[in-house]
Amino acid sequence: MKIHFLSLKNCSIYDQLALEEALIRTNMENWCIVNDGSEKAIVMGISGKKEELIHVEKAKEKNIPVIKRFSGGGTVIVDENTLFATFILNKSFFSFDPYPERILKWSEEFYQNALRIPSFHLKENDYVLGNLKCGGNAQYLKKDRILHHTSFLWDLKEENMELLLHPKKTPAYREQREHKDFLCTIKPHIPCKDLFKLKIKENLERNYSVTEVLKEEIWGALSLDHRKTLEKILL
Repeated sequence: MKIHFLSLKNCSIYDQLALEEALIRTNMENWCIVNDGSEKAIVMGISGKKEELIHVEKAKEKNIPVIKRFSGGGTVIVDENTLFATFILNKSFFSFDPYPERILKWSEEFYQNALRIPSFHLKENDYVLGNLKCGGNAQYLKKDRILHHTSFLWDLKEENMELLLHPKKTPAYREQREHKDFLCTIKPHIPCKDLFKLKIKENLERNYSVTEVLKEEIWGALSLDHRKTLEKILL
């Protein structure tokens, strides 16, 4: 099976999401995209309401942009310490019926084999180390295509968490813990961001036929004006 690999560095999460939406809507290739860092932003799922999820006044004071992505999932704050990984795949890529729960299980196995962190596993819809969340997932499914994207915490600034409210709906394993008591980072296990990207690429190469693509090659070839739902929200 063939897959294209695109490595980005410090690509803003808005631009990354615009690229992802272009690829799932206007392209029929299989893709894995990794991005090392973004300017600071708050990203909500398509059904998110900022008044329920964000300390709006604090975000205003700090001039933090809020982005509503085109996929589901929860609310995250991203910055230079976030590692992003996205799969955009034809459903025919899989040997099974790719419904959301099965895609999550497939991704868990992929990252376990790639990262080789013994305590890494899927818990409800999150990636965790033990009982602490290190990565959040969101998905978007079309008739013939799926998108699965993840924000991994390579490192964490606790002050960022002050911008997020405690959501009304949380996974059971969170047990009402505050953000600082619920999250962990992968930096102690993968001390270099480039190594994270390399591990993903090497695991792809062990399993698939990989073609590496440069940002310049794909960016100019896609129209980014097709967007239906991706938006920046004015606070």
